[in-house]
Amino acid sequence: MNNLVSTEVIASRIYFVRGKKVILDSDLAELYGVPTKRLNEQVRRNIERFPGDFMFRLTKEEYDHLRSQIATSSDGSGHGGRRTLPLVFTEHGAIMAATVLNSKQAVEVSIFVVRAFVRLREMLVGHKQFAHRLDELEKRLAYHDENFQIVFDAIKQLLAEDEKPKRRIGF
Repeated sequence: MNNLVSTEVIASRIYFVRGKKVILDSDLAELYGVPTKRLNEQVRRNIERFPGDFMFRLTKEEYDHLRSQIATSSDGSGHGGRRTLPLVFTEHGAIMAATVLNSKQAVEVSIFVVRAFVRLREMLVGHKQFAHRLDELEKRLAYHDENFQIVFDAIKQLLAEDEKPKRRIGF
């Protein structure tokens, strides 16, 4: 396959919706080398393979909020040229979509999609572990020297800014 995309490119297309990491049907279809219509058609034909924790449809509010975050195009219909609100796929749904499409490109790219989801999960876990270690270090050192407290406060402030999800949508 000529146009393999990096996990970084895929990770940039993963959003947080309803507390889940998801990718839009249009982005997934593009990555898998099929029209969005074809992807959604195959999903409908195999709907039993896509429970709610694999895939769901965005609400109008979620989609509007997402569009404002990523500046998607709009034709005035309110759905960016679409007749229906988009589907979003979790990591497992993205894998299942590759299996129902049954194309070589979909199978090859699904590996990179999984790696992007895993990379995001590792980053979140790493961030939490760092914050925990920082708390432990602060407890041991802070009362020995008040200069340490200033450093810890500055680091915690930076961590608090990082914890705010930049692309979180939904309720």
